[in-house]
Amino acid sequence: MISLPSGFHSHVANIGIKDDTDDFVVVAADRPVPTAAVFTKSRFAGASVTLSRAHVADGTSRAVVVISKNSNVATGQQGIDDAAEVAASVAERLDDDAASVLVTSTGVIGRRYPMERVRAGIAAVPNPLTQTDATRAARGMMTTDTVVKLSEATVDGSAARVVGMAKGVGMIEPDMATHISLLFTDADVSSSVLDAVFRRVVDRTFNCVSIDTDTSTSDSSIVMASGAAGAVDLDAFESALYDVCLDLTKQIARDGEGANSLIEVRVDEALDTAQAKRVAKAIVNSPLVKTAVHGGDPNWGRVAMAIGKCSDDTDIDQERVVIRFGTTEVYPRLLDDRALADLSSYMKSDHVVIHVTLSTGGADATVYGCDLSDTYVRFNADYTT
Repeated sequence: MISLPSGFHSHVANIGIKDDTDDFVVVAADRPVPTAAVFTKSRFAGASVTLSRAHVADGTSRAVVVISKNSNVATGQQGIDDAAEVAASVAERLDDDAASVLVTSTGVIGRRYPMERVRAGIAAVPNPLTQTDATRAARGMMTTDTVVKLSEATVDGSAARVVGMAKGVGMIEPDMATHISLLFTDADVSSSVLDAVFRRVVDRTFNCVSIDTDTSTSDSSIVMASGAAGAVDLDAFESALYDVCLDLTKQIARDGEGANSLIEVRVDEALDTAQAKRVAKAIVNSPLVKTAVHGGDPNWGRVAMAIGKCSDDTDIDQERVVIRFGTTEVYPRLLDDRALADLSSYMKSDHVVIHVTLSTGGADATVYGCDLSDTYVRFNADYTT
């Protein structure tokens, strides 16, 4: 069991949104604490996103709520009122203000919260909260996830910890944030520093994952710092936060709906980081690349095609590009049929690295995704029916 950092407690329960597993999570600090968050840019952003964006604007919060299996997106003014009621009711249980509570929701779009069940569930929230099991909280966030996504790290030179949990296996292509992820630390970090560090880390981790190119309407990524473990070296803190977020990023990619393989795309010697990430995303998002990995087919031509789609990057010269599967160069050093066949077993492994050198500069980026299987198609074809 992984426990929450000091200064945080939780309440996890089933309130009847899911049939038989936990679907309601509250994690609260002992007092309002520095908080940073990033949210989806979707024009169909859910009521929870709109509310939480406003509540965290001052850089502090007391608690975060997760309602699983119901997104409360595209539900009009009533959905906005429902989200506000959730925040106010949880705050009342904690003897705090409604603006101190953030709300996240995940599930089918276009369905309101079953408010009678939600109200009954909130009425059962104890004061004070007593649970500290981060594993159960992470499990309560799950929708179509097949595994709990949880990670922890200790900040070097201190007793401070970072604990992170996430959910998400589909409708994942970042646009400021992706999925739902909650990070908690007992390091003493100011709101302004926490925000700057978190945005840097998110850009290098959660914003580098893609399952299916679809940006969720409920994307929310939140970090809260209780300060209970005292001051820390800020570089060491950023390193620990990065390690946790990167681990969660890989867990999300590996658990993509119907996935068998984690695909890691590394692009180096790029003009700048933006170009490196753009090319890497073109590769990891290509259905043809994804299906090639799924079938164990070392068809490097599909990678070349994906690079070529970045047509505005006129400095990319195909004569200077190098493509590798793992450590094996497949272009421009062309392999014979036997050598390509030998690569098939690597392409069928549970972690496939595609490494591209652009030779346009000195920047690099790494992104993460997964293969595309018939299970993904079947699951999403039948999602609400």
